[in-house]
Amino acid sequence: MPTAAVRAIGQIRSLVNRAGFDLTRENFRYRFVHGLAQHGITAVLDIGANTGQFGRALRRAKFAGRIVSLEPLPAAFEELLTHARADAHWTAERAAVSDHAGALRINVAGNSVSSSALPMLDRHATAAPGSRYVATQDVVATTVDDIVTRHALVPESTLLKIDVQGYEKSVLDGAANSLPGFGAVRTEMSLVALYDGQALLPEIIERLGECGLDLWFVEPGFVEPGTRRLLQLDGTFFRRDVGVA
Repeated sequence: MPTAAVRAIGQIRSLVNRAGFDLTRENFRYRFVHGLAQHGITAVLDIGANTGQFGRALRRAKFAGRIVSLEPLPAAFEELLTHARADAHWTAERAAVSDHAGALRINVAGNSVSSSALPMLDRHATAAPGSRYVATQDVVATTVDDIVTRHALVPESTLLKIDVQGYEKSVLDGAANSLPGFGAVRTEMSLVALYDGQALLPEIIERLGECGLDLWFVEPGFVEPGTRRLLQLDGTFFRRDVGVA
């Protein structure tokens, strides 16, 4: 493409972005990572990292801060570790995150990313047959509070990212001391029950709101193929008492 055309596209894209819209697939960079910078977020605690997809997306979006990723399942962790080892500011730890330290049994999904400590409901399995459980794995569990202390994280400048397939309530329960201090939270939320016993979107929004965190934007996630109904989304919350220029 000629240089002049590239410049023109860039100028148009910049104007549209300033108006609050996107002409790019890099919404993650222009909205989410930009929001982290606005709120002084310089570290990410990545709960449920799987193979490191979120960490890699952060790096592609030019986030240069510290990343601490946790993943309990061995195959996914080995791939995560490969990526983290090549990055001086990325730490990987093999563990599940729960409301207490100890042991936890994980239901392993065929697609890996849908693995959860909770039983999967039929609606989820029907909508995504590849997500059906194929095994169980006993893993070591820790808590957000323990991780914050062990890795010397500063909650006020840290994003807590949660992707645990319905197990969000237990993760938040294990953050009793640190959750009120986190500068930002990004979590998956379900509009309908996909796992037995999970908290749904209204409960999570209310709980984070009580901790001084406001929902800033959402990104669509899992859609039911037959009905095309949105079942899950990712919500990003920022601390309401932190001013943004």
